[in-house]
Amino acid sequence: MLMKLVILYILFAILATIANLTAQEIAYQLYHGIYRLAHSMFWGTLIGLVVKYVLDKRYIFNFEIKSHSQDFKTFVMYSAMGVITTLVFWASEWMFDCWFETKQMRYIGAILGLSIGYITKYYLDKKFVFVRC
Repeated sequence: MLMKLVILYILFAILATIANLTAQEIAYQLYHGIYRLAHSMFWGTLIGLVVKYVLDKRYIFNFEIKSHSQDFKTFVMYSAMGVITTLVFWASEWMFDCWFETKQMRYIGAILGLSIGYITKYYLDKKFVFVRC
């Protein structure tokens, strides 16, 4: 059972990463302003967050939501646990972009930051978000 959980978590992290990077690329192509990179990172983060929340809630933590209010509160807490891990992801992507100045290396930095963040976030979510009363 534990191995199945690990495989699912890795698969969902990959799916959320693909959603994140796809949303980033779309936003990057559509917006050409001065904050282009920050804009694309914001949209990628938002899309990846929603995808990962839905998958984690149902398949990783088997968490039953009894109302829209509870779902909203759980999502807010899930998002709050992601603030520090998101900063790690953003810093990694931004640093790789500054150091290497290529889109490919920027996305390598994003994948590295997301990987560190997802591992950390699992333990935060298990302890603080998806707790049964």
